Amino acid sequence: MASSFDIPLKRIDGSETTLADYADKVLLVVNVASKCGLTPQYDGLEALYAKYKDRGLVVVGFPANNFAGQEPGSNEEIADFCRSTYGVDFPMFAKISVKGEDRHPLYDWLAGDEDITWNFEKFLIGRDGAIAARFSPKTVPDDPAVVAAIETALAVA
Repeated sequence: MASSFDIPLKRIDGSETTLADYADKVLLVVNVASKCGLTPQYDGLEALYAKYKDRGLVVVGFPANNFAGQEPGSNEEIADFCRSTYGVDFPMFAKISVKGEDRHPLYDWLAGDEDITWNFEKFLIGRDGAIAARFSPKTVPDDPAVVAAIETALAVA
């Protein structure tokens, strides 16, 4: 693969896409789950998206059922849950695997030889398509380090 922009993806509605749809944007890529103790982070992720989307930030959610079966639902159930419970407006993608033998190529690229440790791990990708920062699952979306990294990435033309 030439870059992260070339990796085939599916939106949560099943339509085909790539991250090239978000070229020249700053992306916050998050593996999400509906039945995790960290699930309330959806509120913070949506708040970040609402605050910074006009400046070029796109939060992208990738549901994954790799940790304690905390994302058991179908794509349709996940989409309904995210909209109705947290008012999620940021782009959601089809459920994928983020670790193990069947790990999605996006997460091969994001994590490299390292493992994803839990739900809600965050990767900030700059406008150039390179990884700018990585944040642990317990780092909340409005943590000053996350906000500072987003502000820095958005300042790069």
